[in-house]
Amino acid sequence: MNAERLKAMPGTAWIYPLLGLLFYAVASAIGFADQLAPGPAGILLAVLLIPVMFAAIFAAVYHAEVIAHWTGEPYGTLVLTAAVTIIEVALIASVMLSGKDGSPELARDTVYAVVMTVCAGLTGLCILIGGLRYREQSFRVSGAGAYLAVLLVLATLTLILPNYTEHAPGPTYSPVQLAFAAIVTLVLYGAFLYIQTVRHRDYFIASSDEHDWHVNLSPRRVAISLTLLLVALVAVVLLSKKFSVIVELGREAMGAPPPVTGLLVAILILLPEGIAAVQAARGDALQKSLNLALGSALATIGMTVPAVALVTLHLGKPLALGLDGADSVLLALTLLVSTLTFATGRTNILHGIVHLVIFATFLFLTFQP
Repeated sequence: MNAERLKAMPGTAWIYPLLGLLFYAVASAIGFADQLAPGPAGILLAVLLIPVMFAAIFAAVYHAEVIAHWTGEPYGTLVLTAAVTIIEVALIASVMLSGKDGSPELARDTVYAVVMTVCAGLTGLCILIGGLRYREQSFRVSGAGAYLAVLLVLATLTLILPNYTEHAPGPTYSPVQLAFAAIVTLVLYGAFLYIQTVRHRDYFIASSDEHDWHVNLSPRRVAISLTLLLVALVAVVLLSKKFSVIVELGREAMGAPPPVTGLLVAILILLPEGIAAVQAARGDALQKSLNLALGSALATIGMTVPAVALVTLHLGKPLALGLDGADSVLLALTLLVSTLTFATGRTNILHGIVHLVIFATFLFLTFQP
């Protein structure tokens, strides 16, 4: 986001958060809550819900970026991460708590879909686009290595290890194990944030970008964005319950397997940051692309899993975390290939194509397990 766009707020940044609240009020007034309201009005609201949700999410991310650029590092990263995580937890929790039995696998499916979409799909697309325009692109190996080291540990703790514990049957943790996993996940992610934003900030910044983050904005401009950020987040959280109804009905209408819900939630969450990552790659700023992409994957596990675990422990809801055999193999392959891709500090189109082939396999097996 350039300085001109930060200082000149577009009209949609005002409208979208307020539109989300208005939509929620209208939908609630006609009874569009846990099920679709009967009649044409209910059908119309169902059709409009998804673009309204997208608009509110884009508005929230925009205002979070404004505040992030004003505060600078290390607080900027935390602002963006917190905003996206609130949206993600709201979507996951709303679907998990809907219906009689909820959806104990949704958190796992969403986290898995985020990791695969980021490490295979988004990363592959950024590398391919950058390679086609610039032949090769460079980045800091130390930063990419830090991302992958933490991601390997967190993915194993949350998506693989639950299959092999003895105190709880199936792909689950016992309450004590879940609490421990949530705590160590938060500790490790917090340590990574400290390394990224304070102690070794240079690992994650290309030399030409060192003065590209902070932007001087007036206190009035920042106050407006902070207010509209809160409004947008409230709108998204309120609409999440209604969005979960549409997602489940759409999946059932297509006859798609349950993991498709997690994929749709992951794509919705990653879309704003994904667009920014692709634009950075087109501008020959692969380091920015990796920070946005891999940072999203880490934030998903590092903050979303502990938050969902807290909700689960408080409400006594079941929570399935472990992946099945095929998904575990595909996750391991993705992380291995990512390690090889980011080992040299330079990428070309071959790396992008390899990652996109893995992502295509993930999409195919999601719909045809």
